[in-house]
Amino acid sequence: MRLWSLHPALLDRAGLVALWRESLLAQAVLAGRTKGYRHHPQLRRFRNSRNPTDAISTYLWAVYEEAVARDYRFDPSKIAGKRGSIRIPVTRGQIGYEAEHLMKKLRGRAPERLALIRAQQRILVHPIFRVRKGEVEEWERRDR
Repeated sequence: MRLWSLHPALLDRAGLVALWRESLLAQAVLAGRTKGYRHHPQLRRFRNSRNPTDAISTYLWAVYEEAVARDYRFDPSKIAGKRGSIRIPVTRGQIGYEAEHLMKKLRGRAPERLALIRAQQRILVHPIFRVRKGEVEEWERRDR
């Protein structure tokens, strides 16, 4: 499961579709509707928010809006709640780590998307996240 801190606009088609599926799975986990993935480290930051289900719904709405912008047909009725004003902190180190991780994936899978990312002045962040100083988040599973 990868719930990107990066803006969904940075993802290629396969990445955006995977993010939608994995975010819906995260929503089910946070709502207690599944037994799998309950202890997945990517869910910690949502669990630490005031209202985890509202947080994941807000996250999903941004993913859905990116899909609409690309003329994809994601079903918004699958999102459990409305978009909220929830903000979750994320470190600069985490953003950098994820950007590098995404660029490695895109190198072989979608080089045209990689070129768009490299042309940007700064890496776009998912709108739910508020960037703060810091290293890679402690919950991140890094390549060993």
